[in-house]
Amino acid sequence: MNYSFSSFRKVSLLSLCTLLFSLSACAQKQETKKVKPLASNNVSNSMNDNPNKTIDTVIFGAGCFWCVEAVFQQLKGVKSVTSGYMGGQTQDPTYKQVCTGMTGHAEVAQIVYDPQIISYTELLEAFWSSHDPTTLNRQGADRGTQYRSVIFYENDYQKDLAEKYKKELDASGAFQNPIVTEISPISTFYKAENYHQNYYNQNSEEPYCQIVIAPKLEKFKKVFQDKLKQ
Repeated sequence: MNYSFSSFRKVSLLSLCTLLFSLSACAQKQETKKVKPLASNNVSNSMNDNPNKTIDTVIFGAGCFWCVEAVFQQLKGVKSVTSGYMGGQTQDPTYKQVCTGMTGHAEVAQIVYDPQIISYTELLEAFWSSHDPTTLNRQGADRGTQYRSVIFYENDYQKDLAEKYKKELDASGAFQNPIVTEISPISTFYKAENYHQNYYNQNSEEPYCQIVIAPKLEKFKKVFQDKLKQ
């Protein structure tokens, strides 16, 4: 990749053997496990929760957006996934700026889906199953507030479901440590640079993709095989 990621976390990992080893170890430790489905959907409805809708959108942050994009592209009912930035104070941030951790943005995926095929609850299930929501501002070797676990909601329905699911998961002991996922209202979504879009599919042979994304994707496919696109 050009300046983009090589200057920050990819090529630097390749040039330093110790960091490459650390990255590989992190990739092995990040297990995908299917969390329990939400016990009930007895939450408040909102005018935006229209059962007749065929298009809806969610915004998730779960570490490197390359990983999040690659995971959610696999699910039936997901029409598109766009990598971007949300939750910060800088207007039109660049990747270089976001990587400093000073803009306040998180790397996120904007997921457009058909709620007639896959529900918001099922997307939450995939979200919490595909990353470690108990590590604050970190996923594997990627560290910083830009890699925080976060759900950005656009209405009370999404907020209530996310909060209820998080509470039930904590109470159930699904994770050894408390969930630190941030649940916040949506703000301006800034689409990431073009070289970040559809990244894994176009660069699957690159070391980061092979060491980190591919194993995570393989585990995710095994756990969610009944929900995958053909």
